[in-house]
Formats: sequence, C-alpha cells, structure tokens
Amino acid sequence: MQDECLLQMRNIEKRFPGVLALNGVDFTLRKGEIHALMGENGAGKSTLIKILTGVYRMDGGSISIEGSPINIHSPQDAQNKGISTVYQEITLCPNLSVAENMFIGREKGVWVDQKTNEKRADEILERLGIPARGAKQLGNCSLAVQQMVAIARAVDMKCKVLILDEPTSSLDDKEVKMLFDLMRDLKAKGVGIIFVTHFLEQVYEVSDRITVLRNGELVGEYLTEELPQVQLVAKMIGKDLDELNTLGEAGEDGKTRSEEVYYEAKGLSSSEALPFDFSIRKGEVNGFTGLLGSGRSESVRAIFGADKVNGGKVKIKGEPVKITRPIEAMKHGIGYLAEDRKRDGIIAELSVRENIILALQVMNGFFKPISRRESEAFADEYIKVLNIKTASRETPVGSLSGGNQQKVILARWLLTHPDYLILDEPTRGIDIGTKLEIQKLVLKLAEDGVSVTFISSEIEEMLRTCSRLIVMRDRHIVGELTGKDLNQSQVMKTIAGGEAS
Repeated sequence: MQDECLLQMRNIEKRFPGVLALNGVDFTLRKGEIHALMGENGAGKSTLIKILTGVYRMDGGSISIEGSPINIHSPQDAQNKGISTVYQEITLCPNLSVAENMFIGREKGVWVDQKTNEKRADEILERLGIPARGAKQLGNCSLAVQQMVAIARAVDMKCKVLILDEPTSSLDDKEVKMLFDLMRDLKAKGVGIIFVTHFLEQVYEVSDRITVLRNGELVGEYLTEELPQVQLVAKMIGKDLDELNTLGEAGEDGKTRSEEVYYEAKGLSSSEALPFDFSIRKGEVNGFTGLLGSGRSESVRAIFGADKVNGGKVKIKGEPVKITRPIEAMKHGIGYLAEDRKRDGIIAELSVRENIILALQVMNGFFKPISRRESEAFADEYIKVLNIKTASRETPVGSLSGGNQQKVILARWLLTHPDYLILDEPTRGIDIGTKLEIQKLVLKLAEDGVSVTFISSEIEEMLRTCSRLIVMRDRHIVGELTGKDLNQSQVMKTIAGGEAS
C-alpha cells in the first residue's frame, strides 16, 4: 500500500489562543482514491485543510507528497506543489468566459491569444466530459458546471491532490451526478481527491475511504464499504444514535395536536411565487418539498413578505391581516430563518450578542433600544439553551462554525417568541449532531404550540419532523402528503408525476 501513497500528514498539531484545534492528527491519501473527511463542525476538518493548503502554519507534525517531505508556505505554494482546492462558494469570475477563468493569472506576457485559450479550454473540457465551451460566459453556466470549471482549472494546473469542500451543497440531484462522474474520471487518472461534505448518502455513493475527526483528534480511518452509516454517525458525534432512530417516533405525539388553523393564505403570490393556497395549524410541523427551483423557498418568502407580495388573502387565527413586508410578519408573530444564512441571516462583523437581539430590536423600534444588560442576559440565555459554541457573547459571529452561526439565527427568532416559525434549510451544511439538535428543537417547539414550516433538501429529515408535506414542482403545488403517504417513495413519485396515488 505504501507505493500507492500520495499524501501523508502525520501527527499534525495546531494551536490557537486557548484552543488546541488539532491534536496529533494523521491523514493519508492514496493515488486514485476519493477520501471523505468527516466530522462535526469544530471537529478540525477546516483547520486540517487550511494547513494542507498553506492558509495556516502547523505547530507540529509533518507532511509529505509521494514520499518526499514538504513545507507549505502559502496557498500559491500549495498549488505549485500540486494541491488544489475547490470551495463550496465558487471563487471564479462570473463576468468572464470559461476560458478566461481557467487560465486567468497564468498567461505570460502582455498579449493574450483569446482564441487559442478558448480552443485549449475546449480540449480540456471535452477530455473531462464537462458540458461547457471556452467562449461561454461563466455566469451563464449552472452552478454545477461552474464547480466543474473550477475543478478543470485545478486539474490543468497539474494538481495531484484535489480538495472538494462541500461542492454539492447548492446542486440538484442531476448536477450532483455530473460532478460525481467527473470525480470518478479524475480518480481513474490517478488524482487523489479529499471530499468534505455533510451529505452522508453522497459519502457512501462516491468515496473509497473515510477519515473521521472529533474535537480536533483522529477517531479513525475506514474503508467506506466496511463502515455502516449508523456507525459513521456514532463516531462523528461520539455516542449511539438510538435517539436519532426514534426521533420521528418520539415526535409523533407532538405532531399537530390542535385543529386550530393559525395561518391561512388563499391565492398568495409575489414577484417570485405563483399564486398558491396554504395553511398551518397551531403546533403543526409541515413543510414544502421539491427539487431545487421548484418554488418552495419563494413560497415561504411570500408568506413572510420578503419578496414583493402581488396578491392573495391572509388570515391569522381567522382574522384578515395584511403582510407585505417582513416587519408586518414579525409583528404578527412570524419568524423566518432564510435559506442563505450568509446573505440573509448573519451580520458577520457583529458579535453573537448583537446578532441574537437583532430581530427583537427591530420589533421594538429605533427609539426603544435594548439595554446592554438585557442584551447580555438574552445572549447568555440562548447560548446556553442552544449550546452555541463561542469563546464569548462578544465574539464576531462570522468566526463561528456554520452550525453555530445557524444556532445564533435560531436564537434571534426564538427571542421574539414567535407563534409561527419558518425554517428554510436550517440544517444545510452543518454536522449531524447539530442537525439532530435542531430537529429535536423543532418538535419541542411544536409541543409548546408553535407552528413550524420546515424545508430541507434531505427528504429523510423532512419525514422525521413533518406531519404534512406540500410537494412542489415548477413553482406549483402538485400534491400534499400525510399519514401513510409520508414516505420517500411517495414523495419522489409525487415530485415526478403530480398527485400522490
């Protein structure tokens, strides 16, 4: 096996003030393999990757490629040594062509032969099976193709180690398949791929080996085929998953205890959502499901008034109300955790405390500021209740892990004591342990009488939490599932063919 070894990281240590982020971690990548790097947020995955890519300097340990020891001084140095990274958030230039993105910063001299570059790009794209042309503007390509162009750029730079950091989080099933086909093709060419993801099913679909980190330490390295999924999750969170397996059962009694309709809309439409009817009962957990682009997010944005409302009638507790702006929704007891937490959720430069009190302060108004003492008490309460991992309440929220950022936004809305809470992709890109915490919180809120609309790309997660699913396709509601029809097969059948049978 040693002659197959491409990358070895041995006894890696990294310290930050007051924190031992990595404690003697080993990692081995072989030629022509896809190796999943797994662990909860805060487990040390990002720190290990940043050491490998020259963003951080390690405090101890050694790195070698193909048996030769190396020191990595910067991201450019890492690229020169054959280590390339493609991040979840595409860092290319959408206003430039595919070819320009592939070769930008690599031309020598002043003159750039665009036609030659486009032809060269076409050859690389064709060789890798990427459905794009060099002359096409990158911004006109799908997210999946943009990810693949980033990979093509890395491969053309003679990369030996390719790191894919959450590459599928914004892709639909067809696009994921395209990306996986490319990964397998690169694997066959001898490239070693480090695959970082929170989608467990994808790990088992495409990876050969799995390395698990927890709390900055190595748990172990495993052949994917020899590690059952339930054991992987147990190793990641450090405990058995009996509570996950029984989560749906535990929540059954709390699903829709009341027949009282809390919110009802008829013919609601917005600049982004076609007219639709919708209702939710007090203490009910329901959800919109469908493929990316089906209109599920646009529908809940219309409910919250986040997009311009064009028409429809809305009642809350049977009384007609007008909701055309988020502040009106908030004053009627509606909270909304948006799909894109970085764009529409956190204010990265503000502290955890300031982010938590934001919605309540908006509801109170500019002339009724929350005192420093009150805001500190609120922040401390929800940091404890939601187990938010932060050095202090004054830590900038942008420095927290994705899962803890999501908890801060949840705290923001819980502080307003909503009657109706809309959660759009609340568990996207976060670890399995935090996902479990959020799912349990949703069911507890329902038990307390809060109505919750829950949206997730993971159907199993929806089935565990929701008592009713509204199925969407092409911005239309095509079915509604309850009771015995709440299963993955029926959801997919409804998405594909219309009404549930």
